Amino acid sequence: MARRKHEEEHENHERWLVSYADFITLLFAFFVVMYAVSSVNEGKYRVLSDSLVNAFRSAANVEGASIVSPPRDNGSPVPVIIARAPKPDPQAEAQRTKQRAKMRNMADEIRKVLEPLVKGGQVRVNEGIHGISVEINASVLFAPGGAQLGPPAVRALQAVAEVVAPADFPVTIEGHTDTTPINTPSFPSNWELSAVRASSVVRLFVGSGVDPRRLTAAGYGDQRPIADNSLAEGRARNRRVTILIESMLPDTATASSPARVSSVDGALGTPEELRLGQSAPAASTPKPASAAR
Repeated sequence: MARRKHEEEHENHERWLVSYADFITLLFAFFVVMYAVSSVNEGKYRVLSDSLVNAFRSAANVEGASIVSPPRDNGSPVPVIIARAPKPDPQAEAQRTKQRAKMRNMADEIRKVLEPLVKGGQVRVNEGIHGISVEINASVLFAPGGAQLGPPAVRALQAVAEVVAPADFPVTIEGHTDTTPINTPSFPSNWELSAVRASSVVRLFVGSGVDPRRLTAAGYGDQRPIADNSLAEGRARNRRVTILIESMLPDTATASSPARVSSVDGALGTPEELRLGQSAPAASTPKPASAAR
């Protein structure tokens, strides 16, 4: 009985070492994790460094390029590269001015040689940044459902060819129809009709002295209407041949256009848009227009 009492009174005064050892172990593990997180992966760091150097080098090649850091919504900066339009080259600007003047004179000459048809609304001559568009109603050139040029059409197109021949601008001849179906031995569909009509004009241009290397014939059938095919007037407008004279002028950004920026996370927009968390919408592909002949 005395022995059992003696055993119950025995007490271990070193139990605190167990808790202390657990605490030290956890503390060691904590510092190991902290060290692992804070250590830099040299390989990844080198990849990031090389990418930044290449990006900045590309930006430096663009005259006027600068690097800014618009803030995110959470306040952290996002490095972006702003590629501003390069300063205009006086020689290139003089060349562009000369090209524009030549295109303007050519458009005036085409209006002059086709003046009766222009006044009658059967021919439309338009100028744009990409060149000259001469839209000729198919009734002026061809019989219904045919692709043979009549004598009046030959004379009118030869006059246009004489204006176009001395220049060196590329020329595309487009044939268009309305939605009225066609099914003949010569033209199983509007595709063949529009293509052969465009080719007929190309052959006449070649015979009138236009360099064939500058010419392209394209038939679009009824797939590019410019008027409502449900109306007779619209169908007559859609039956056309379009002569496109390309200006070959490079697209240049205007001074009034804000600089576009590309951030490291792929956002695109102006610095103000990125600051507000707004990026420019992606360009959408237009849906095909309703069918026309």
